[in-house]
Amino acid sequence: MKLVIQIPCYNEQDTVLTALNALPGKISGVDEIEILIINDGSKDETERVVREWGVSRVVTFKRNLGLARAFEAGLKASLEAGADIIVNFDADNQYCADDIEKLIEPILNKKADIVIGTRPIEDIKHFSFVKKVLQKLGSYVMRKVSATDVQDAPSGFRAISADAARRINIFDNYTYTLEMIIQAQRKGLNIVCVPIRVNEDLRPSRLVKSNFSYIIRSIFTMARIFIIYRPFRFFAFIGLIMFFFAALLAFRFLYFYLTGDGAGHIQSLILCAILTIFAFLCGLLAVISDLLAINRKLLEDVQFMLRERK
Repeated sequence: MKLVIQIPCYNEQDTVLTALNALPGKISGVDEIEILIINDGSKDETERVVREWGVSRVVTFKRNLGLARAFEAGLKASLEAGADIIVNFDADNQYCADDIEKLIEPILNKKADIVIGTRPIEDIKHFSFVKKVLQKLGSYVMRKVSATDVQDAPSGFRAISADAARRINIFDNYTYTLEMIIQAQRKGLNIVCVPIRVNEDLRPSRLVKSNFSYIIRSIFTMARIFIIYRPFRFFAFIGLIMFFFAALLAFRFLYFYLTGDGAGHIQSLILCAILTIFAFLCGLLAVISDLLAINRKLLEDVQFMLRERK
């Protein structure tokens, strides 16, 4: 059983050694542990520092592509390295490395395909009150959208089985955390959450520039994910809303027409016709997008089989 611990890095020369030194050398049930660094276009001495520490497997981007692309590249490189389990660990050492054993246990016991570490949000001192509220609210919304029981949706401390890693495709450029949950649920992968500990904050988050920007980006991310993975429901819902208002306007015009005052409400009839046309177009989009989603699923199945052969 081989475990690959992947660590995405962007200008982490001051913190990555702390993270590397904290990683466990042995874990029960694991025969081999390998560390993978994804150097996401760092402009400092991150790559030199990790290589001098002893990391031999490093994926380097010529420019900064973002966390989602680094995570995806890490999965690919980990599978190529023969990983049976992949753990994503942050270079700022925010997660307790000793909990990696706890994180991979459900996968070792064949009880999970993906394990997400649940942080003690209320006890994290460097989280402001607003950030704690946003973390909880975001996780609640994600539970409703994804129909899962994930308690800490933004948590990046995750363990992924090789089989699950072959099935995952990340489309979002901002973050992989939310999309991965919905995608896993849609593909029938079993997600388990385990409580984990966190360390003191070594640097400000590079993903969350401000609470407002984080909210906006997260809303757009979830909306985009919903359109990608539930297109029929999305467009059908919009079409039904338009048709509902079109029907109201039609009944309104009919009422005034039957009472002898229809000439003064022709605008309602025009707007009704416009909304009906848009509702019909949304219905067509729902059907077409659903067919495209089926085609994408077939392509992903082919991709999975190709990845499995490598």
